[in-house]
Amino acid sequence: MPRPAAGYKKTTRIVHGPARTERWDYSHHAVPPLTASTTFRLESVERGARGFTEFGRFSDEDAKAPVYIYDRLDEPTRGLLETQIAAMEGTDFCLAFASGMAAVSGAMGAVLEAGDEVVAHTLLYGCTHSLLTNWYPKQGIKVRRADFTDPKAVARALTKRTRVLYFESPVNPTLDLVDLRSIAELAAKASAGRRRRVLTVIDNTFATPFCQRPTEHGIDLVVHSLTKNIGGFGTEVGGAVCGPKALFPQVMSYRKDYGGILSPKAAWNILVYGVPTIPLRIKRQQYSALQVARFLESHPLVKEVRYPGLDSFPQRALALRQLRDFDGGFAPGNMIYFRLDERKVSGVKFVNHVAKNAYCVTLAVSLGHTKTLIEMPSAMTHSAYAGAGPMREHGGIRLSIGLESPGDVIKDLDASLKAVSKKR
Repeated sequence: MPRPAAGYKKTTRIVHGPARTERWDYSHHAVPPLTASTTFRLESVERGARGFTEFGRFSDEDAKAPVYIYDRLDEPTRGLLETQIAAMEGTDFCLAFASGMAAVSGAMGAVLEAGDEVVAHTLLYGCTHSLLTNWYPKQGIKVRRADFTDPKAVARALTKRTRVLYFESPVNPTLDLVDLRSIAELAAKASAGRRRRVLTVIDNTFATPFCQRPTEHGIDLVVHSLTKNIGGFGTEVGGAVCGPKALFPQVMSYRKDYGGILSPKAAWNILVYGVPTIPLRIKRQQYSALQVARFLESHPLVKEVRYPGLDSFPQRALALRQLRDFDGGFAPGNMIYFRLDERKVSGVKFVNHVAKNAYCVTLAVSLGHTKTLIEMPSAMTHSAYAGAGPMREHGGIRLSIGLESPGDVIKDLDASLKAVSKKR
C-alpha cells in the first residue's frame, strides 16, 4: 500500500496524486491509465439504479468506489484529473468541462435563475463579455458592470436580485488585480437575511492554482480554462469549476444536462503532462517574464508595461500579498501587458513585424503555452467590446511568456521594435 499523500508538499502530490483510494486503484501504474469507454458494464439492474440514485451526491476521494454508468455522467480518468485540480485549489470538488467557456457558463448557469442579476467587472475575456451581453438578457438575467478594483463601486451596483459577483484576477488582458478578501466580505455582508446568498465567482486562469488560490480568501467558485497554463502545451481545450461541496450537486447536474464534459483523452493529457509540470513551467516562465518586462520598461518606444513582478506595478502591495505559490513565494505569473508610444511607432506594425520575422515569439491567441505568444486584445480576443468601454485603448499588446531563453525573446522583440521604428 503506497504511503498516504498527507504530509507531502503540493508540488509532490500533483506529480503522484492519489495513487490508491477506494475510487481508484492505480498502485501498479507508474502513469495513470487512460479509460476510453463511453459506457460501463453493470452487473445488475439494481447496481444501475444505485448509480443513478447516487449521481450528483458529493463524496470525497476515499469514499466507496462509484458506480460508473456513462461517460457524460462520470468516468475515472476525468475524475482523477478533477481530484488533482481540487487538491491544488484547496476546494472540495472540481468538475472538468469541455472548454474554459463551458466552465464559465457552467459555474454561473448552475446557480442563476430568471430574474437574478449578475454584477461583473467592467473588463472580462471577450467571450465572457459576449455571454453576459448577448445571451444572459435573453434568459431573463440582468447584468450590471462595476469596477471590481474598487469594492465601493461593486457595493453600489448590488441589488436585492444580485446572485453572482463575477470577475477575473489578474484581469485579462490588463493584469489589474482584485482584492479577493474585500469582494468575499462584501458578498457575505450582502447575503445577510437572504434565502439565496450572493456568490462570488472568479476566473483564475491567468494565475492558476500555483500562483493564487482564491478560496483561501473566501471566494466561492473558481473557474479555469485548462487550455492555458494548467494544460500547458497547447494541445488540449478544457475547463474546470472548483468549489465547496454544497454547490457540487448543482454544477454536476448542470454539466450532465448541458453536456459540456471534458473527454477522457483530453483529461489524460492534461493530467499526465500538464498538471505535474506546472511548478517547473511557471517558475521558469515568470523568471523570463521579469527579464522581458524589465527590457520593455526601459525601452524608449514603450509607453507602459504592466507586470505584477515589476516594482512599478500599480498594485504592487496587493500582488505581493495575494499572488503566492504553494511554498509561499511570490508568484507574479507569466503574462505581460504593454503599450507602445503610438506617436513614435504603431503597435499594429510592430506585432505584424513580430509575426512575420520573429523566431521565438508567435502571433497567436491563447496563453500559458510552452511557446511565447503575442496578440492585440482589442482586435482579437476582446473584439466583442468593439473598441468601446474598457477596450477603447486600441494599442495594448498581450504577451504570454513561454519556455524559451528570455534573451532570445528580448532579441526578437528588440529587432521588431527597431525595424518598425526605422519605417516611421
